[in-house]
Amino acid sequence: MNYQVNPEQVEYYQKNGFIVIEDFLSPAELEHWRETVMNAVRNRKGQKIPGKDLKTGEADGINEDAAYYGKVFDQLLNLWQTDEGVKDLMLDTRIGEMAANLAGVDGIRIWHDQALFKRPWANPTSWHLDTPFWSFSDRRAISIWIALDDATLENGCLFFIPGSCHETTFENKSIGKNMDGIFEVYPQFLKAKSFAAPMKAGSCSFHNGLTVHGANANMTSGFRRAMTCAYMPDGNIFNGTANILPDEYLQTLKIGDPLNNDSQNPLIYHR
Repeated sequence: MNYQVNPEQVEYYQKNGFIVIEDFLSPAELEHWRETVMNAVRNRKGQKIPGKDLKTGEADGINEDAAYYGKVFDQLLNLWQTDEGVKDLMLDTRIGEMAANLAGVDGIRIWHDQALFKRPWANPTSWHLDTPFWSFSDRRAISIWIALDDATLENGCLFFIPGSCHETTFENKSIGKNMDGIFEVYPQFLKAKSFAAPMKAGSCSFHNGLTVHGANANMTSGFRRAMTCAYMPDGNIFNGTANILPDEYLQTLKIGDPLNNDSQNPLIYHR
């Protein structure tokens, strides 16, 4: 695993709010990740989030139009909680160290993982932010996005608006049909130059949760599979948003409580 980041990469990430790491996984590691993730996805049988009666493509309170969004990608969250193989992948201290070094934090907890599979001919993913959907508010939150297939301009690679994380706030727009909906909140980026991030399988990107990003439609007859994980810097507190937290856990929380439950948000790295 190509997990060590140098000062130049940290500087690039801090300036732009994203970075692409080529050849993150070796060919053997890539095959292991593919097999492990696909096995976990099959075993979930379409259940979107553990402990919630919600299927992929159904309304989840984040996406405006469930019928449209169901054709953006298949989305399964917290596979690490239901599959030991994915748990081993997600709790890898080396990835936690990468995320902590890029984000400039001392400790990293898993917020949630996600399998994101664009089916053939899938709809685009509109420009959006991540962190405002979550149950904590931290400008340093970070996600990894690992390409399990080649992610190309034709099949739905990621795009970023460089440096946008320095100007965005926790105000957000739900993810809907219109690619440009986010610019109703952040009109200063209407004329920004976007950065396309095609990646070959086994490469990855990291992005700040306040970086404006989106993805192309899949204009091909093949799948574009990715495995992702969102990370919460250690020491965060509950902001009152439920997001993916289980109801039983939510009942124990009040605004301002520390989010340090290792069974829900494991600490995978600390300096």
